[in-house]
Amino acid sequence: MSQSSEHDTRTPSPPFGYSRECTLDADQQLVAVAKFHAHQIRPNRIAYRLGVDIAVVEALIAGELEPERFTAAVASNRKQRYRDRMRDSTERRGTGRYELQQQIEKDFKHELAISAPSVPPRQ
Repeated sequence: MSQSSEHDTRTPSPPFGYSRECTLDADQQLVAVAKFHAHQIRPNRIAYRLGVDIAVVEALIAGELEPERFTAAVASNRKQRYRDRMRDSTERRGTGRYELQQQIEKDFKHELAISAPSVPPRQ
């Protein structure tokens, strides 16, 4: 069995959460993670695709690392995704188009409600 492993030319699987070396600096990582998060991609998948450390991805999403910038970047990407989906919906006609646009609106409002911080009532 040891002889077969010596002739094995396959590369080993990357560690959990990584697919390759990350070539992005810290600012580019924040922007890229925000874009993926806006498209509702799971943190371990973001780390795998970008090669960003999973701890950094989770810290950004949890709001532990640069919360203002990350939140603004996610909001910007969500708005852009909404505009792109609405523009793409113009290819349809009639009821199908209307229903698709209603679903896009509903999804966008749901995403905003999830990401909006809950404000305690004033007394």
